[in-house]
Amino acid sequence: MTHLDPGVQLRNEPMTAFQMVAVAVCVALNALDGFDILAITFAGPGITREWGLGPGALGIVISTGLVGMSIGSLLIAPLADTAGRRPTILLCLVLMTVGMLLSATADSMMALALWRVVTGLGIGGMLASINAMVAEYANDARRDFCVGLMAIGYPIGGVLGGMAAAWLLAHFDWRAVFVFGGVASTVILLAVWWRLPESVEFLLSKRPANALNSINDILRRMGKQPIAELPVRARQQQVSIWRAFDSTLRARTALVCAAYFLYMMTCYYALGWIPSIIAALGFSPSIGAEVSVWTNLGGIIGGALLGYLARHFGLKVLASGAMIATAVALTVFGRTEPDLFALKAVAFVLGFFLFASAVGLYATFVRVFPTHVRATGTGLAIGLGRFGGMLGPALGGWLMAAGTSRPSVATIMALGSALAGLAVWLLKGSQLAAPSAGMMRQT
Repeated sequence: MTHLDPGVQLRNEPMTAFQMVAVAVCVALNALDGFDILAITFAGPGITREWGLGPGALGIVISTGLVGMSIGSLLIAPLADTAGRRPTILLCLVLMTVGMLLSATADSMMALALWRVVTGLGIGGMLASINAMVAEYANDARRDFCVGLMAIGYPIGGVLGGMAAAWLLAHFDWRAVFVFGGVASTVILLAVWWRLPESVEFLLSKRPANALNSINDILRRMGKQPIAELPVRARQQQVSIWRAFDSTLRARTALVCAAYFLYMMTCYYALGWIPSIIAALGFSPSIGAEVSVWTNLGGIIGGALLGYLARHFGLKVLASGAMIATAVALTVFGRTEPDLFALKAVAFVLGFFLFASAVGLYATFVRVFPTHVRATGTGLAIGLGRFGGMLGPALGGWLMAAGTSRPSVATIMALGSALAGLAVWLLKGSQLAAPSAGMMRQT
């Protein structure tokens, strides 16, 4: 038995294989999120043909899932700070599985919108929960990199899902995309039930019934000494969404919420419309899915690189710079001629900076929100930001339906990312500075 605080141990000691597996499971969960969010964009061209939808109507269908994500981020994500990270993640997986499988049964725009909202509820609650889980299972030296790995789970899901969708759409109709997503959700739900424990930091902070035994069981699985008693800690404040707006957090909460809202406008316009834009240029729906894969391939590299560089450079500079570069890349994409090689190349660069921006934002959430309000504050920022995500595809569709040219639409939608970069640059505090030399030497 030991009297050491296990939370301090996890932050300061090298990561064990158990911790790495916990992070890997969260990466897989975000990959599932990535596919589930993009499923409607992969299926979009087929839905448009079968139901005769115009660009404006398709934009609304794409945005319906984001309605659910906003509600999930605001109402379900706070459960991770009260009921626990693990039960909240399991609840979100159930919602995602049900929503994906029933989306495949939809025979009208209204029915599809309903099941996309259900899917979005799970996705919205999931992201804030796994962001907190990763931050609390990683040590201080590897936290930004692990959060970066979690974030690039999204484009990994987009790559693998896009490859699967391209094959499915070449052999089946659009419903097969949702069936595939529902089956994948079921498999990952079982894996989470088996391998992902509760966060030790959450157990130490909230101290639910049987917390000591639960912590010791996790410590034994890590190969660490169990503790004789729970360490003495200051009493945590009651969790409320308004805690993210108390006197010490108000300014940073407002800025990160604004940044995520503006970034999501650009992000979901780009991710939501790329397959349909490619199809409108004369290519097949499966080619549209392939171009989307290149966007996500770029995202994997860009997200991983920013997560690594955050250990050595200031997060503010990296995150805001990535968002400005995203705006430039989207503007260039809107002016690219209908040449498949050129479109894939620009999509790759766009994805590189788009997901580097996402990693920068998620790492920012971890640094600016303390443990007792981490999932709540992250959920608040993500939930409000999802309204930007809803606005992006719908506004893009409306501009196209109004006859605005493709280059002009891209330039207008790129402004969101540029302004998001400015909001991040305005954040103050040592949390976003480059790590100290002592921390960088830890392993």
